[in-house]
Amino acid sequence: MLPDEARYTRALSLSRLAYDLENIASPTLAALLLAIMSYNSLFLGTVVGFAASAALVVSVLLPSPKPSQPRGIYDSTTRGIRIYLATPRLRGLLALNMAAAAAGAMVLVNSVVLVRGALGLDASALAWTMFAFGAGSMIAALLLPRLLDRIADRPVMIAGGALMVATLAALAGEIMTLGLNWPVLLASWLVVGIGYSTVLTPSGRLLRRSAHAEDRPALFAAQFALSHACWLVTYPLSGWLMTRFGPVVALGLLAALAGAGIVVALRFWPSEDPEILEHTHDNLPLDHPHLHGERRHAHPFVVDENHPRWSSQL
Repeated sequence: MLPDEARYTRALSLSRLAYDLENIASPTLAALLLAIMSYNSLFLGTVVGFAASAALVVSVLLPSPKPSQPRGIYDSTTRGIRIYLATPRLRGLLALNMAAAAAGAMVLVNSVVLVRGALGLDASALAWTMFAFGAGSMIAALLLPRLLDRIADRPVMIAGGALMVATLAALAGEIMTLGLNWPVLLASWLVVGIGYSTVLTPSGRLLRRSAHAEDRPALFAAQFALSHACWLVTYPLSGWLMTRFGPVVALGLLAALAGAGIVVALRFWPSEDPEILEHTHDNLPLDHPHLHGERRHAHPFVVDENHPRWSSQL
């Protein structure tokens, strides 16, 4: 829908902003509505909301990418993941997904334990704690378009991951020396939210840059599956660490896991990551239409049938 990268970046930021606003506003709105209507009426209103959303989606004219060539079941099912894992920047993105999942799981799983259990505060304090995380995410979403106009994705996303690691480690140190403090927890979750959104919001830019239009649905599906695999690990890990060892160990080990994700991302995602790569084809005959009689050429590089591996391996 948005071929211009600058407009696409702003759309990603608005999407993140809408997601965070929904997480913050929906519980509040539901609580207010329950004060004046029954549960059944609220569910009926939700049904109407879903129907309205579906109607809005249907009303939008979406461009249709050219159909891909027919493929077997195995090829169609695994194509997105194979492209994902063969692309260095996306291997780095997967590692950063793990870092974001580690920090995010600490917030989403253990905030209720910290606020209601350790601090003994009420439900409104928990709501404000989660609001701090969402507010940080929204702040980053609003600032990222201008930042990404000036700075490449890699240093921005790495900095966001490092910010999460440093904040979790600092909070662990604070609790170990001075004890848990609610204002400090609010400030920490605000900063973690900034780092979290800084890592995740630009990911769509990397995915779009790494595949032809007809392969992007499969690649976005792979991102969904692999990122949720990270959450599948960190959600139970976060809860187990908190239950078994307490907040200091949970914060420290999840910070270490997030830090390991950043190290892996630095290893697999090269700092020099141009879109146009010069490369040599030893995998195609010289008369292949892609070569135009020249084995060495340069163009925007993505993994596909003509480029089954990254350029240095062709």
